[in-house]
Amino acid sequence: MMGGEVMAGTFFKTPAHELVEVLAVSGLDFLCLDAEHAPFDHGRMDVCLAVARALGLPALVRVPTGTPVEILKALDGGALGVVVPHVDSAEKARAVARAAHFGEGGRGYAGSTRWAGFATRGMAEVLAQDAQTIVIAQIEEPAGVEACEEIAATEGIDGLFVGPADLSVCYGVTDITAPPVRAAMERVGKAARANGKAFMTFAPNAAACAPLRELGVTMFFIASEHAFMLLGARATAEAVHGLD
Repeated sequence: MMGGEVMAGTFFKTPAHELVEVLAVSGLDFLCLDAEHAPFDHGRMDVCLAVARALGLPALVRVPTGTPVEILKALDGGALGVVVPHVDSAEKARAVARAAHFGEGGRGYAGSTRWAGFATRGMAEVLAQDAQTIVIAQIEEPAGVEACEEIAATEGIDGLFVGPADLSVCYGVTDITAPPVRAAMERVGKAARANGKAFMTFAPNAAACAPLRELGVTMFFIASEHAFMLLGARATAEAVHGLD
């Protein structure tokens, strides 16, 4: 996932495992369960992660906050990694990276979790799997942009995600392609590339991806299943309403 290839995923807003099954046959490269802005409790997140893992669909979780307890819930449940909102300093980046990885003061060890194979793997094997954990810092305030070089250089941070909507609000604009937002993206992308980290962002649709690709974005979080359903439903309704 973090090898630099161009990837298409989406934010997953509906805590229903049936929709995970549907999207598993869509051709998308990954899902990101949005526990920050959608009604995921621990139980429903766990079920969705179980189905995604069983079907071989890589699943990230955007945690509601970057606290160790929220990060642990997602990773123990089988998430490939976490997207952590509001990382606006190197100090926060270090804390997030520490909480997501094993070691003194870091992620708590438990052998009887989905992530660990429900007590079927030895400690050495489980700890070795830690290297596969993906930790993404979401840059969505001007302070995060100013600190992006330090954040990108933080050990244990694998990618930088620019949050264009929150940045737009902070810059006092209502267009996620406005000049200050684009300038922020350019700076964050440069910092990511300089440190060998992945660069990713939200795109409202596939058409918006080409100009973002020019900035070096390789992972696209495109809309959500809400938007996909509305797009298909509206097109069908308009086609039928247009019949003579």
